[in-house]
Amino acid sequence: METGNVNQQSAGKVRGTVKWFNNAKGYGFIVEDGGSVDMFAHYSAITMDGYKTLKAGQTVQFDTKEVDGGIHAINISTIEEVADAEA
Repeated sequence: METGNVNQQSAGKVRGTVKWFNNAKGYGFIVEDGGSVDMFAHYSAITMDGYKTLKAGQTVQFDTKEVDGGIHAINISTIEEVADAEA
């Protein structure tokens, strides 16, 4: 497993891009902007109303959590949702 730098900011979210997400299985991976570590993303960690899914190439903000030696993305929101909430 790769052990690159992961920005774990306690104040503020990390920004990244969805590498891929399988709707049928409900999970995929996100890569932090400027990083190289794949972070696991589960549909239950997506903070949006309705059908919780992500699309490859989509920009997201999230928190990170180390689980069993891997990094999980949690509290995932799309950049569009963040802009709407701040407006």
